[in-house]
Amino acid sequence: MTASLTLVVLMAVLFGAGISIMLERSLTRVLIGFLLVGNAVNILIYLMSGTPGLAPILNEGVDPGEISDPLPQAFVLTAIVINLGITAFMLALIYRSWWLAQLGAKGDLIDDEEEEAQDAEEAAVLIRSSADDDRAIQEIIDASDEEPDEDLESEASARDAGERDRDDEQVRR
Repeated sequence: MTASLTLVVLMAVLFGAGISIMLERSLTRVLIGFLLVGNAVNILIYLMSGTPGLAPILNEGVDPGEISDPLPQAFVLTAIVINLGITAFMLALIYRSWWLAQLGAKGDLIDDEEEEAQDAEEAAVLIRSSADDDRAIQEIIDASDEEPDEDLESEASARDAGERDRDDEQVRR
């Protein structure tokens, strides 16, 4: 047996085992099968790259026919990254399904009674503080010894009257 034949047999075993494990119902087994198939694909790309050669750097005196092809190496690296991403996604799915199974009949509904009570308490504090602010502002206004400017009051009332007249005309139209 040569090294390439060994890799071909290993690749075939990984593909067969991975696909048969992926056909199971369990998500954990699907993940393991996916990992086996991903490794088999990496071995397939390695086998298809041909015989190893020199590093893919063209220097003086290097025959381009003796250089190994860098494209399969890039494919293997890309396949590893994709395999890692899908593995992370599958692990998240497995964890989420385990968490939902632990909840039982409740399903995805988790009670937030403590959080709702805390929100209601914070809202009550805000309402109390805004009422206190209003009361404090009114006390400052009442304690103020300034007289309201009569010119400013007459301008404001005239402006309000003009706005009311315009609104009435728009309603009539």
